[in-house]
Amino acid sequence: MFLSWVAWVAWSHGTPDAESAMVGFDVASDSSATAQVDVQLETGVEATCKVRAFAEDHTIVGEVSFTPEEGRNEVTVRTERRANTVELVGCVTSDQQRPR
Repeated sequence: MFLSWVAWVAWSHGTPDAESAMVGFDVASDSSATAQVDVQLETGVEATCKVRAFAEDHTIVGEVSFTPEEGRNEVTVRTERRANTVELVGCVTSDQQRPR
């Protein structure tokens, strides 16, 4: 019984409903940045993904949540001031609360 539980836990955590990876970003202006995010979704799964923009002093200057499509997604983040980096927080689903 214990081994089957361990196998189930390993499988369920090893095969997420949604996975994402930052491909790149571009700081377009003092008020926006664009991120390219690759997303892999299980068939029929709806996800929400989050991207954050940071200023040079490491403060968050912009954040956006979006509903991704399978494959490459280009997302614009509006910023309070110029960002110098963009971070992908990850994607969640109704059954996957940990961003991936």
